[in-house]
Amino acid sequence: MLDLHEKNGNVVVMVRAKPRSSKSMVCGLYNGGVKVSLKAAPVDDAANEECCALFAKLFHLAFSRVHIVSGRSSRTKGVMIEGVTPEAVRLILEQF
Repeated sequence: MLDLHEKNGNVVVMVRAKPRSSKSMVCGLYNGGVKVSLKAAPVDDAANEECCALFAKLFHLAFSRVHIVSGRSSRTKGVMIEGVTPEAVRLILEQF
């Protein structure tokens, strides 16, 4: 089950990132969060930017509305998505 947190009207999702993969995609649920594969290497914030871009594309939002709020240098990250409800996030992410 997906464990979502609300922070100032935005939704925070825990993400387990796997950098240097063959392609960027959501792999499925993982420990109450989501596991993602990222094509970028974890160098110069490239993997974090790609993670934000992946979620922005998934939720049809501008890149500026998705932020890493915790774990910038870790594989486990908190990703804040602005302008969506927890129900909408759960509906989209539980498809994986």
